[in-house]
Amino acid sequence: MVKVIIGEKGAGKTKKIIELANNSLESANGNLVFIDNDNKYMFDIKRGIKFLDASDYQIDGPKKFFGFISGIAAQDFDLETIFIDGFLKIINHPLDELKDFFGDIVSFSDKSKVNLVISINCNGESVPEFLKPYIID
Repeated sequence: MVKVIIGEKGAGKTKKIIELANNSLESANGNLVFIDNDNKYMFDIKRGIKFLDASDYQIDGPKKFFGFISGIAAQDFDLETIFIDGFLKIINHPLDELKDFFGDIVSFSDKSKVNLVISINCNGESVPEFLKPYIID
């Protein structure tokens, strides 16, 4: 399952995804990972959630990021959910060019049974059609 939180800067996306991650810890049957584009919110994430600062891994596009999340899943067979904050800052790629990438991560999620929750800085009116089925409030 892939879920996307969208909103413009200052809309509370980071607060929401941190809250979702921390609340998920109480009912999770597997491991949780939180990926951010820096370590600014590292101490807001509860201790039982693995925090990764993507800037430490030289990710510069969607292919490298897909490989990154695939590698995380490959080494942890108990992985349940990956939370991704600051998605567009991590991959440094225009959102409207990511249709194939989202198709790949949906397939990845279905096959691996790993959930993905992604926050994206985006105006609600300019959301690409391919993203709309995954948006949560």
